Amino acid sequence: MRRIVLSYRSDREWSDLYLPRIKALVGPHLLVPAPFEVDSEQATDLIVLRARDMQIACRVRTPGFTDKPRWRRQFTVRCKRDTGAKTELAKIIDGFGDWMFYGHATGLADEINPWFLLDLHVFRAALIRHRQRPVTFESCDNGDGTYFKAYDIDSFPSQLVIAASQIGVKADV
Repeated sequence: MRRIVLSYRSDREWSDLYLPRIKALVGPHLLVPAPFEVDSEQATDLIVLRARDMQIACRVRTPGFTDKPRWRRQFTVRCKRDTGAKTELAKIIDGFGDWMFYGHATGLADEINPWFLLDLHVFRAALIRHRQRPVTFESCDNGDGTYFKAYDIDSFPSQLVIAASQIGVKADV
């Protein structure tokens, strides 16, 4: 158990280094310009997109996972732990989380590229409706007692992606 706690702490400390960058990338998607009437009459320039707390899951991959082009259009979610601890996938399926920020660390300071801001409500709906529109994924053994599902972003409805870095945007063919 102590090893798991230490692993969590070191993983958390590493990922927390990226939180300022993630806030800067996600923040603009939580604010919208106020309509002229509101701006001119109420001294309001920006409005929060939603009038409730938003829960945003964040996952930053370590450098090197964009070497294969198909990995650039995937996002992974932990689906099993040998310890039996509840996973991110279970929490998301249980209804937790509104959005997910998913990005790849480049190894240059706190740079993240590519990155995606995903709507977890669309994700859950796609899993429920998988017979109507199959979702493509691979099951992955991380080799450390954790397992992931690597989901193909392009197998989901387009509404899944709220925003993406330029390199994360799918090129028109």
